[in-house]
Amino acid sequence: MTDIDWLSKAAYFSLTLLIVTFYGLLVTAFIYRLIAKVQGRIGIPYRQPFINILKNIFKRTAISHGVMFYLGPVFRLAGGIGTLAFIPVIYGSEMFSNFSMAGDLFLVIYFMFFGQLGMALGAGESGHPYSAIGIARGLSQMTAYEVPFVLAVIAIVIQYDTLSLTEIVAAQQGGWQNWTLFTNWLAVLAAMLAFLGMTGYSPFDIFLAPQEIPIGPPTEFHSAYLSMLQTNRALFGATKLILFMNLFFGGATGWIELMIKTLLIYLVAIIVGVAFPRFRVEQAIRFFFKIPTLIGIMAIVYAQMVFVS
Repeated sequence: MTDIDWLSKAAYFSLTLLIVTFYGLLVTAFIYRLIAKVQGRIGIPYRQPFINILKNIFKRTAISHGVMFYLGPVFRLAGGIGTLAFIPVIYGSEMFSNFSMAGDLFLVIYFMFFGQLGMALGAGESGHPYSAIGIARGLSQMTAYEVPFVLAVIAIVIQYDTLSLTEIVAAQQGGWQNWTLFTNWLAVLAAMLAFLGMTGYSPFDIFLAPQEIPIGPPTEFHSAYLSMLQTNRALFGATKLILFMNLFFGGATGWIELMIKTLLIYLVAIIVGVAFPRFRVEQAIRFFFKIPTLIGIMAIVYAQMVFVS
């Protein structure tokens, strides 16, 4: 590719980044309102996530915890942006394919880890006596749910014989019967169980300690750094939904299809979250290492037997 092509790709990606972030903020507000309705409350207005970001980004502080503490949100946001950069958002669209031709599925997974590990390093320099508890909880659960997710990814890599996300989406075109959901439902089941942990909703939200400990990123980080975390939560959440849509649900050829599919995927985690009580950390880890991991192994065996001659 020429320099002009790369500049065009960068411009298109900037537009995609803006659209996906905006969509992620709207979905965040929708989910909060939905949960509030289930609990008998009114819920936040749709503009509230945008107001929160603008309010925090213009705040300033004189408090200092060290350089690494403030690099945590930077790494977190870089992980979200990097993940989106190598995912084709709209299949068949040159404008919204991002840099998917320059990176594969392993690179996407690496960027997913990058932000979370960077955030753990930042929390470690906060100076709070309970920060180590939060880090241990978060990394332990992350390791547990990533195992079945990676096993599911390996199964579909065997099935489609490629690491290219674009080629994986292309292989699912031609009708819903070609989606991974119907050709290798074991891999989809393992991945969706792992997705419940990725979203951080109940019953897998103990590492955030939303009711137990009045600390964590929402209270320790402030001003523009909290704004970065809020922005990344919306961006990274929408990006993971797009990734799952591409891997297991046939991708999308337009924005309306994308919004419908990603919202339905997200509702799976929300329905489980409002219906089940919270797990303790050790319970969550045992769960992911048992049922989803076993299903992921079965998905690999199934792909090897059926799709490899």
